[in-house]
Amino acid sequence: MRACVIYRSMPMASLKMAKIEDLFYLELTKSSSSTLRKVSFSVSLSYKPLTLGVGQTVKYDAVLTNDGNGYDDRTGVFTCPVAGTYRYMFVVDSLSTPDIILHLNVKKITVGRLHVSHLHKENTYVQISRTVIVKLKTGDQVKVVNGHKIRYMHHHMYSGFTGALLY
Repeated sequence: MRACVIYRSMPMASLKMAKIEDLFYLELTKSSSSTLRKVSFSVSLSYKPLTLGVGQTVKYDAVLTNDGNGYDDRTGVFTCPVAGTYRYMFVVDSLSTPDIILHLNVKKITVGRLHVSHLHKENTYVQISRTVIVKLKTGDQVKVVNGHKIRYMHHHMYSGFTGALLY
C-alpha cells in the first residue's frame, strides 16, 4: 500500500505505508526506552532513630522519590532496573560517640565508606556524606550496611540514601 501527499492534485511525495509504520515504531520505541531510563530514588530515616547491628542493612523508611521502582523500603535494597552508570550518595547524621561506620555495597562488594569518629567533640552530632559513581547491570543490588558494632543513626530525615541513573 502506498500513501501519497497531494498538493493541488499533483503528487508531491510517495511513501510506502510500511515505511511510515517503521517510522512510527521507531518513535514509539524511542519514547518508551527514554521512559524506562528514568531511574532515581531519594530515601531517608523518618521519625524513629535506628540502631544497627554489625552487617545489618539500613532500611530507610521515608521514600521521597522512587522513579523506576528500584528501591525497596522493606529491605533497604536498590535493585538496578536498567543497566548503566549510576551516582549514589549516602548521608549519616550521628552522635560522634561512639564511632559509626557505614559501607555502600554493590553486589556484596564495598565501593564506599563513611566514618563518624569518636575523636570529634564528645556527644555532638556530626553529619557526613559520601558520593560514588558505579557501572551496574540490570539486577545488581546496592545497599548501605553497618560496618561496625551496634550504632545509632539520627532520624527526622537527617540520614539518607539517594541514587540516579546518569547514562
